[in-house]
Amino acid sequence: MSTAKRRVFNRAVKLSAVRRLMAGESARTIAQELQIGLSHLSRWWASYRRYGADGLRPAHRPRKMDAEKLEPMAAAADFAVAQQRIRELERKVGQQQLELDFFQNAFRQVGKARRPSDGSGLRTSTPPSRQ
Repeated sequence: MSTAKRRVFNRAVKLSAVRRLMAGESARTIAQELQIGLSHLSRWWASYRRYGADGLRPAHRPRKMDAEKLEPMAAAADFAVAQQRIRELERKVGQQQLELDFFQNAFRQVGKARRPSDGSGLRTSTPPSRQ
């Protein structure tokens, strides 16, 4: 018989892991760091989405609450997460647009600065050898 004791993670650890997932960090990286399986992490994520932070109590035991209270909590949490993600993506798109405008302008400036070529270029200092 194995005498290995089952590890129990507190709510703060679970909440931290879920928030890192929401921020876009790799689930595999988080699971490896905590030395847990990906299935644990996905259960924490599902429990958080369904019950909010209360769903991350030890041993996956959410408090017994009325169903009417649980649904709005999950919806509000999902909505807040979605709004935050939208703000992050809009900020990123704005930054990319600034970079795109900068490079388009730089490309135009380089194009104006180049003089058109009438031929193959300058004459070489030595005549070509004929064999």
